[in-house]
Amino acid sequence: MSPRVTAKLFAGLTAVVVAFQLALALGAPWGALAMGGSVPGVYPPVMRIIALLQAAILASLALVVLCRAGVVLRSWRAASRWLAWGVVALLAGASILNLITPSAAERAIWAPVAVALFIASLRVALSR
Repeated sequence: MSPRVTAKLFAGLTAVVVAFQLALALGAPWGALAMGGSVPGVYPPVMRIIALLQAAILASLALVVLCRAGVVLRSWRAASRWLAWGVVALLAGASILNLITPSAAERAIWAPVAVALFIASLRVALSR
């Protein structure tokens, strides 16, 4: 699969996670499926702000991967080389955390997503 297609798949999958975080921020009762299930139900105000920050960070990661693949902001492609490796490192950590979370539901849903995002980001980061 080409880096451009991989980056687009990365962005699409990331959009799902961003939508989930935004839903948490808006009061969806899905707290058991995030942050190790430490806050089941509706997030309190501080956690809603954290969910918004996570959504913004995830959107930024997608932008870096899309830049690296030359899908958007092609003039930034070279500059995105090192940032792409930062995305890979971050998603490696996220994959590990999602695989070891005490929340079985979170592990079942988000571990495969995190691993898929890690693999996709690695594919794009390795591209020339």
